[in-house]
Amino acid sequence: MSLKAIAEYSDRIEAEMARLALGAAGIDAHIFDGGMAGLGLGFMTPARLMVLPEDAAQARAVLEGIGEA
Repeated sequence: MSLKAIAEYSDRIEAEMARLALGAAGIDAHIFDGGMAGLGLGFMTPARLMVLPEDAAQARAVLEGIGEA
């Protein structure tokens, strides 16, 4: 299974909120590198919000709708 990055966050909490918004819209999303962002090192290694490639366009639309993209 390959995933596509649709957004990056320097703060893990923001990434989690976006992931939850996607989940509420029925889109399965995962956070990569969230541990670094959780340690305050998101400026070096941001948390990446990942979805299946076929869900990417819809996921971006959801994030734009909540002002996250």
